[in-house]
Amino acid sequence: MNEDLALQNIQARLRMVMAYLMAQLLPWVRGRSGFLLVLGSANVDEGLRGYMTKYDCSSADLNPIGAISKGDLKRMLIFLSKEYPGFEMLGEIANAPPTAELRPIDAATATAEAGHSQTDEEDMGMSYEELGYFGRLRKIARCGPVSMFRKLLVTWSHLAPTEVAAKVKRFFFYYSVNRHKMTTITPAYHAEGYSPDDNRFDLRQFLYNTRWTRQFAVIDDIVAQHPETDKDKDKND
Repeated sequence: MNEDLALQNIQARLRMVMAYLMAQLLPWVRGRSGFLLVLGSANVDEGLRGYMTKYDCSSADLNPIGAISKGDLKRMLIFLSKEYPGFEMLGEIANAPPTAELRPIDAATATAEAGHSQTDEEDMGMSYEELGYFGRLRKIARCGPVSMFRKLLVTWSHLAPTEVAAKVKRFFFYYSVNRHKMTTITPAYHAEGYSPDDNRFDLRQFLYNTRWTRQFAVIDDIVAQHPETDKDKDKND
């Protein structure tokens, strides 16, 4: 696993190096002076989860989509594909499963729809839609693990309390362990209320106890006392 991630990170950082190389060389090749700006491509949900390599292609001079959610980006692409003739390809891009394309394609797991065996949501262990919920509750509603869990118990009432608890714990672990990445994030236009940008928008600390010992223990107590948990126990018995 460590070797796999190390090799993926090398590729991700090479993308950044090549982007800056081209930004400096292209004006010279065209006989012009100066340099070009490098644009980043990480979105707000990837930043919130920390699903990016530090100093990789998320590092740039400006990031036009850095504070836009994945859901809004997808809706924007679909809108453009319908409103502007000749841009139908944007709809296909929007509906394609997101992938970092850093791991070699595995013929055994690749699908015709995805065209790649590595997908973002599988790597992250959560969906972009779920990240939208986590982000709004964390930043806008100012929720910690326990209050977020209580709210999502109602919002995700179709899920068992144990499953909601696992999702909340997974999010807060990755949010806290990757929070340091937000201290070097590329400047972006703010179009989403839950941007995790540390330097300009979200001034929370960047070092956390990633085990969230007290908070996760409280969540476990709530789950144990929840009526649905007793029903699950009766079914198993």
